Amino acid sequence: MPQAPLSGRRAQAARNDELILEAAREVFVANPEAPIAAVAERAGVGISALYRRYPSKEELLRHLCAEGLARYVEAVQAAVDDPGDPWEAFVTFMQRAVESESSALTVRLAGTFEPSEELYREAARAGELNEELFGRLRASGAVRADIEVNDVALVLEQLATIKLGDRERNLALRRRYLALALDGLRATGAAELPGPAPTDEELSDRWQRR
Repeated sequence: MPQAPLSGRRAQAARNDELILEAAREVFVANPEAPIAAVAERAGVGISALYRRYPSKEELLRHLCAEGLARYVEAVQAAVDDPGDPWEAFVTFMQRAVESESSALTVRLAGTFEPSEELYREAARAGELNEELFGRLRASGAVRADIEVNDVALVLEQLATIKLGDRERNLALRRRYLALALDGLRATGAAELPGPAPTDEELSDRWQRR
């Protein structure tokens, strides 16, 4: 059953929220130390409207990261549920993860605020889905034997650091280097990788506020 359209005031509030989150992503990925007023200015909304929705910068950062994590979980869940070829499901997931820009939030915002218990729960869920997807991929024999699931997380983070030009140019470059990274992940008889993959502790410790 289709949802009833929002009233004028509620529709404007929803639109403001979209503008605020988009602006917050741009502002804080560029500079995690930026003041919340910079987000209001970028979004084109009054500071009072922003504070009504997000009483503090920490609350805004938590919500921003929760939204990014939700997009990531949606992508990895779709890959886990895909009954087709495991490698193709993995490639589609990686493409969606790059385009969601959720790893850019991790790179820039880890350790800058205190995550909520809900955020930790969702991160744990994402980790379980990652393990399920990677286990299926490994069982298929499509991925090189010395790759571990946490290697994938850092590949996504490395791609997220690419910044040349505007957003569209950055996405185009990330897609380009994702294609190169995927070739490196495939089981092609390449030389053994030097050093171990990152541990769960190394990845999660970054979220402890510094």
